[in-house]
Amino acid sequence: MSEKRRDNRNRILRNGESQRKDGRYAYKYTDATGKQRFVYSWKLEKTDKLPEGKRDCLSLREKAKQILRDLDDQIVPRGGEMTVLALVQKYILQKTGVRPNTEAGYQTVTNILKKEKFGGMRIDRVKTSDAKCWLIQLQKDGRSYSSIHSIRGVVRPAFQMAVEDDLIRKNPFEFQLATVVVNDSVTREAITRKQERAFLEFVKNDKHFSRYYEGIYILFKTGLRISEFVGLTLADLDMVNRIITVDHQLQRTSEMEYIIEATKTASGTRKIPMTDDVYACFERIIANRQKPKVEPIIGGKWGFLYLDKNGMPMVALHWEHYFQHICQKYNSIYKVPMPKVTPHVCRHTYCSNMAKSGMNPKTLQYLMGHSDIGVTLNTYTHISFEDAQKELERVANGE
Repeated sequence: MSEKRRDNRNRILRNGESQRKDGRYAYKYTDATGKQRFVYSWKLEKTDKLPEGKRDCLSLREKAKQILRDLDDQIVPRGGEMTVLALVQKYILQKTGVRPNTEAGYQTVTNILKKEKFGGMRIDRVKTSDAKCWLIQLQKDGRSYSSIHSIRGVVRPAFQMAVEDDLIRKNPFEFQLATVVVNDSVTREAITRKQERAFLEFVKNDKHFSRYYEGIYILFKTGLRISEFVGLTLADLDMVNRIITVDHQLQRTSEMEYIIEATKTASGTRKIPMTDDVYACFERIIANRQKPKVEPIIGGKWGFLYLDKNGMPMVALHWEHYFQHICQKYNSIYKVPMPKVTPHVCRHTYCSNMAKSGMNPKTLQYLMGHSDIGVTLNTYTHISFEDAQKELERVANGE
């Protein structure tokens, strides 16, 4: 009968366990592929005292218990040796046919993980506390809540893929982001009718910005997404029947490539009637449109309404900058500041104004191009105390 193996404290070692000359313990096992693996620890049992100067870790028997449990549940030990970066890259490879903005977002996440120590962690070692600490550090480094929300929106499903592939047992990102990171995002609110009139009047009378008045007026009075507006061509405007056809949007990628895409949702494809004032704005835009030496053709479309100094179609970023400069100039002149106004605020304002005017919700949903009426009612309509008061008075008076 062979003598049982013991450690330097005369404790009997189990199958697979051994102790090296330097005192470190080792456990040998065979993984699901048939390959022999080793894990190590300075402690045999959880209650063992850690040798001086050594980093704390799980004891060998805790590690062995975890490995045997994973093998029994067919979980790939050690997360298949995959790092967080490698996992996210694998996840992204499966996302084909995504929009350029989404693709740019994926690239941002991979670039962050390449620089961060977190990206090099083995996925089976990532605990919920590690995930939380990483996101908190991102905010400390200056990233906004919305940016962190987007980053987590890629990393969390990547870890869920690892769970489904039996690489890990639990997704460490299954927690509410707002409970960990401070939500410092600014809600985009509609401006009041008075503010809208003041903003438009200022643009109309400004020597520099008046050239954009018609475009800004149309954004306020149609609720068009800015990508839909910049994508409009002469062919999309039926000036006889006064109809705007919205069936595409114009985008410019981070590589400065101009592309035509389908509308944001299937419901985004729609026909919008022109009111008299909107019709008049389009007439002036068409009349003042300078014919370029070479008409730019993007995705088979030409005749874009606004062109930049290089003869290319203006994109969302152009208009966002115009709005920013207009607000800055307005606030440098007037004591009562104008809140932040963007192309998307115009869309919010239009929807809110139409809702307050009593427009049928389904009609408003159609005009906004929303696939879900809940978005129309809950996200894009902003009702104040004064609005509620007026509505109660109207009902009380039997109007």
